[in-house]
Amino acid sequence: MRLGIFSKTFERPTLEGNLDAVKATGLSVIQLNLSCAGLPSLPHEIDLETAVYIREECEKRHLHIAAVSGTFNVIHPDRQRLRGDIRRFRHLAAMCHSMGTSVITLCTGTRDKDNMWRAHPDNKSPEAWDDLLTTMHELVNIAEEFELELAIEPEPANVISDAVKARRLLDTMDSSRLKIVLDAANLFSPTERRPLAEVIDQALSLLSAHVIIAHAKDYSTVDGLHYTAAGTGELDYKAYMKLLHSYHFKGPLILHGLHERQVPQSVSYLKSQITAAML
Repeated sequence: MRLGIFSKTFERPTLEGNLDAVKATGLSVIQLNLSCAGLPSLPHEIDLETAVYIREECEKRHLHIAAVSGTFNVIHPDRQRLRGDIRRFRHLAAMCHSMGTSVITLCTGTRDKDNMWRAHPDNKSPEAWDDLLTTMHELVNIAEEFELELAIEPEPANVISDAVKARRLLDTMDSSRLKIVLDAANLFSPTERRPLAEVIDQALSLLSAHVIIAHAKDYSTVDGLHYTAAGTGELDYKAYMKLLHSYHFKGPLILHGLHERQVPQSVSYLKSQITAAML
């Protein structure tokens, strides 16, 4: 299990500066956002020159791009906007292999038209599910065209809000191109009576064969549920790491949801937890 980080954690004016900041942490794996190279996350055109430049700069620093972010609201109520996002997603897909990665990460959308990380009551509707399937079929076809994998992440505010729904989506789509990003903090719910370790265990029992990336952030219930840097909240990382190990997870563990100044502490904490899980 290799430890990595979101490239967007480091705000720098150039790609070189961004990658140098990653390298200075001692980490060698990133989840890339094209904004770090001065492009929109979903580019307006296919820019193979920039894609090759990104790959070369990562290779110089021995950095591996585990995935690139292709996140957009896949069930946005504005159909014209949705069509534009799908078109730009294809531009990103066309750049991936030149960039040095074969994985694009996705969310599963919300009916909230202003914030794709905000829940909406209609997310549970049959119409939202049908719209998700329609978009996912298009995205999977794009993944087939460019020989990529699409990693969706269960998110409390999205249509796929838990592991059971993620399993349903995998079964319905029945595509080898569709994979899972697992973030234990996303599986916590204040209304869930079971210990989080049991919830994570259930998620891995349903999804482990498809999990290619794990995420590392934390949560706190002090003054309302909110997310925080790994190792600074209430998530049982000992159980999380042991469960990933017991289900033979071999992919990267990617830090996010933290400020740059918090990186050294979280990296040290996670390295110790990963080591302990393997004993």
